Amino acid sequence: MTAPEPTPEPRPALDGGHDPWGAASPPAPAEPVARRWWREIRGALLVAVPVAVLTGPLLGLLWLWRAPRVPLVASGNDVILAEPEGQQAFGADGTFFLAGLAVGAVAGVLVFLLRRHGGVASVIGLAAGALLGSFIAWRIGVWFGPEQDVAAHARAAGDAVFDAPLDLGARGVLLGLPFAALGLHLICTALWGPRDPQQVPAEFPRWGEAAGGPGPTPGRSEQ
Repeated sequence: MTAPEPTPEPRPALDGGHDPWGAASPPAPAEPVARRWWREIRGALLVAVPVAVLTGPLLGLLWLWRAPRVPLVASGNDVILAEPEGQQAFGADGTFFLAGLAVGAVAGVLVFLLRRHGGVASVIGLAAGALLGSFIAWRIGVWFGPEQDVAAHARAAGDAVFDAPLDLGARGVLLGLPFAALGLHLICTALWGPRDPQQVPAEFPRWGEAAGGPGPTPGRSEQ
């Protein structure tokens, strides 16, 4: 007569309900797609709005302060350059671009320090906020710079030299701020960003088995 098999003892489980003997724990419920998208959009807005609000006025005031002025003078019914060979118009574009690089570099480093684990949402928010901040800075320089109505300004100045309106001749310099912000953020992420933990195998393969040969025989000590 065959003896009854003993009842298997209950196997211990690790913390979190994981069975060390191979039994999988029930999967966690999936997060709704709408909630996941809203979390990403919210994270991007939390970066974009402060970046635009802070970098825009700062860059605009720097440009307004450091940009060279283009001198004009009234000649009859016309308005001409007081210094025909001057390079002040190109200097205004260069000043905006260089100031944008400096402000963008600071913004990229600050976003990395404050939202190191923000992921893609932080990068998108940084790019959008920096681009919007560059546009705000341009408009601040135009609004608070010299008079935009050149004819009225010439009549008020008479024969005296007056400044031309502050504006950008090349719209491409608007990309200086977002370029520097994303570049510095990428460099900081590559050097000091979070790393994914390396997966350590549960059991390392034996050299003999890995090469296709027989492994060590159980119970026999290797010489």
